[in-house]
Amino acid sequence: MTKTFAQRISAMNAMYSLPASERPVLPEDVVGRLTKFKATLMDEVHEIDEIVALAQKGAPSADILVAMADLLGDVIVYCRSEALKYGLPLEDVLDIIMESNESKLGADGKPIYDANGKFLKGPNYWKPEPKIKALLEKAASR
Repeated sequence: MTKTFAQRISAMNAMYSLPASERPVLPEDVVGRLTKFKATLMDEVHEIDEIVALAQKGAPSADILVAMADLLGDVIVYCRSEALKYGLPLEDVLDIIMESNESKLGADGKPIYDANGKFLKGPNYWKPEPKIKALLEKAASR
């Protein structure tokens, strides 16, 4: 039987003796944990500069795509591992966020973009936070 991504992350956290929680919880040193998480994410984000340099040097497309795939994969793995430390049901949170993103369409049913290509909020947009809060409250009571 093939393990899900979440199961593999759980096994990885156990293998490396990283915290894991089955219910939403804040660690005792939340400020320290968040500070370390940010530092690690920023290290990953700065790898984008290396990928930009590859592209500027005319590196083969395959090399640039491999570097991008590795960067994005590392960020996703790190974020999923961090979610497990807090007991956050990340896949369910992502479903809510995606539903919220889908509610951003304009009145004509078409996407609205800003100059950077970011989705803008249409008239039927709803904030995901209330649904995320309800999800976490339900998860905490299990």
